Amino acid sequence: MRILIATDAWHPQVNGVVRSLEHLAQEAPKLGASIDFITPDAFRTIAMPTYQEIRLALAMPWTVRRMIDRMKPDFIHIATEGPIGLSTRHICLADGHSFTTSYHTRFPEYIAARTLIPERWSYAAIRRFHNAGAATMVSSPTLEQDLAERGFRNLVRWSRGVDAELFRPRMRRLHAFPGPVFLYVGRVSIEKNIEAFLSLDLPGTKVVVGDGPARTALGAQYPDVHFLGVKTGEDLAAIYASADVFVFPSLTDTFGIVLLEALASGLPIAAFPVMGPIDVVGHSGTGALNADLRQAALAALSISKDACRAHALTFSWHASASQFIENINRVQMSSDTTRPLVIRPN
Repeated sequence: MRILIATDAWHPQVNGVVRSLEHLAQEAPKLGASIDFITPDAFRTIAMPTYQEIRLALAMPWTVRRMIDRMKPDFIHIATEGPIGLSTRHICLADGHSFTTSYHTRFPEYIAARTLIPERWSYAAIRRFHNAGAATMVSSPTLEQDLAERGFRNLVRWSRGVDAELFRPRMRRLHAFPGPVFLYVGRVSIEKNIEAFLSLDLPGTKVVVGDGPARTALGAQYPDVHFLGVKTGEDLAAIYASADVFVFPSLTDTFGIVLLEALASGLPIAAFPVMGPIDVVGHSGTGALNADLRQAALAALSISKDACRAHALTFSWHASASQFIENINRVQMSSDTTRPLVIRPN
């Protein structure tokens, strides 16, 4: 089966959407499927307002139509609600083809944090986008319940995984920071609520890995915090393994792949009891979830690193890919046709 994924999130972005799609493409051939992509690389792009690091593709439906016709996929999945996703959705609806979508990011909350646009307006638009598909894939039970209560239909589960060979405990610490070391990995931006971590009165050292529009201001406001910039691969894995607690201050993430990476590295989690941490940590005993983030961070110091690693190993990218492909198989089986999806120009 040849699956085409339309996504506005792609390199050089470093985020959970891109990582999920990369690992999906790697695992799919083992499951009898191949993944092709339509990404911003194929288009001219402009900077996203208020978030210059993200580029928006100038994707027109007729250009996307030609790409789909050339690739001749058996099925189309739309990963994002941006220009590429919107153009692909338009074509599928116009030609009567089934498609699935996935809900990765709580954009209504992000937009409300940066503008005066009410969440309910954004949710109305995003709900229309996703409800047009045959199914919307969501990463966790908490997210599924939240979206169902907001009127989203045909919700199915697509969890996430972790590369447990790369992210693992290590004997040597990368940096000689005074301990304990409290680590944050992710975008440095207002919607990540990172200041809730940086402002805590904690012993030892705070370390931030990542970049974003708030980095310069927060670096000046919190000179004692070590901002290491964007790290990937072995560099990132070594930083995880050099810390003592992973602090996740976000109130808006839908899952948090970084939580699994931290746990696989032997790091206990300190977070608020919200979507993401509730689903990843749950009742596993591998994290401290508390409305008082300082208390959570201190409590996490006493959690077993071995237990964290063991819990992370219950997640895998192979299982994640299997779930994704099974969702598409179910949609295809309920469809009236099994022929390859070839969209002809008007």
